[in-house]
Amino acid sequence: MSLIARLRAYAAEAFGVAPRDEVVDDAHLAATALLVHVARVDGILAPAESDRLARLVAGRYADGPEAARALIARATAFDAETRDVASLVELIPHETDGEERARLLAMAWSVAGADGTVDEFEEALVWRLGRLLGFDEAGIARARGEGLAATGPT
Repeated sequence: MSLIARLRAYAAEAFGVAPRDEVVDDAHLAATALLVHVARVDGILAPAESDRLARLVAGRYADGPEAARALIARATAFDAETRDVASLVELIPHETDGEERARLLAMAWSVAGADGTVDEFEEALVWRLGRLLGFDEAGIARARGEGLAATGPT
């Protein structure tokens, strides 16, 4: 738990208010913004990519389809305000374990391949994302296999 999260929890306890887990909210927003960035990098947000993005976000970062749509809308605006992928990755807490990072990378591959193909822009972006998340070539390839398994051949 980060120092800021501990301070928020302490203040919430001292004032008798249930703490709001803003660190998780920020991490989910950043992760969703990364997925939005992947979906839009080739300049075309295909319906299949949009659908895959909504399903992944609803299943992982939001409580149902309505909350997922709201989070994706926030993430889309956030992505537009952010310089690049590295800035978004920096918002994912350092305490996030390797398994969660691998899951995010596999989700990025899944979004990239949702329309049946991973073009060169998507390939380069998700590969870079893997490096920024701390994976070596084998880890990125493993996440690629997992993420694209549900999308079919590319």
